Amino acid sequence: MKVYFLGTGTSQGIPIIGIDHPVCKSTDAKDKRLRVSIWISWNEHSYVIDCGPDFRQQMLSCGCRKLDAILFTHEHSDHTAGLDDIRPFNFRQGEIPIYGHKRVLDNLRRRFDYVFETVNKYPGAPSVKTIEVHNNEPFAVGDKIAVPINAMHGDLQVFGYRIDQFAYLTDVKTIEQVEIEKLKGVKVLVVNALRVEPHDTHFNLQEALDFINLVKPEKAYLTHISHVLGFHEEVQKQLPENVFLAYDNLEITI
Repeated sequence: MKVYFLGTGTSQGIPIIGIDHPVCKSTDAKDKRLRVSIWISWNEHSYVIDCGPDFRQQMLSCGCRKLDAILFTHEHSDHTAGLDDIRPFNFRQGEIPIYGHKRVLDNLRRRFDYVFETVNKYPGAPSVKTIEVHNNEPFAVGDKIAVPINAMHGDLQVFGYRIDQFAYLTDVKTIEQVEIEKLKGVKVLVVNALRVEPHDTHFNLQEALDFINLVKPEKAYLTHISHVLGFHEEVQKQLPENVFLAYDNLEITI
């Protein structure tokens, strides 16, 4: 299984428009972060978790030519705003399955009503097949099983996903022990770490490290990163030896 980090930034990306912060002016490519998303592929299977406003650029950069489905963590725009850009996949493959909590799918129906139109639908509009995700109900993704991981993004429920020995969680602030148990035994864990200072709806760096210590993966990667966390290379030097700051276009094999 290959995991490609399409984007590792927070909701505004890095650099942020109109900001003179030193990280936003960095010339290191690892400090340039698009909105958070990953592409998972193995054999002939290809899945994306979240499709934010940078989705088109991300698909062109990674060379993805086939999309079996999109798994949504939650409905915020930095995770969903690229839905219109699935059209090239529609033209080649037909409708694309999208997985998410009922609340998330209902939100997409309101915001992208033309995608879900059934009468006089514009022929060039995207086409999707909606599939509700329920906690404690694993579902098939190709020849593997995806296990939903329930967590809270402040007061908002979000789903992470475990597929085999890999798990991906973003926009997490709190998670119950019963959900942590579902993650035991993963080789690679990806989790959000926004900044050093505490935040109301996201893990800060220490909370992410504490969470990693609870799950005990072989390796962990941090994502959904703010410019105020610091320069990539400087932050990486401060991390435990099995914890890595993810960056855009990083590809790992599990």
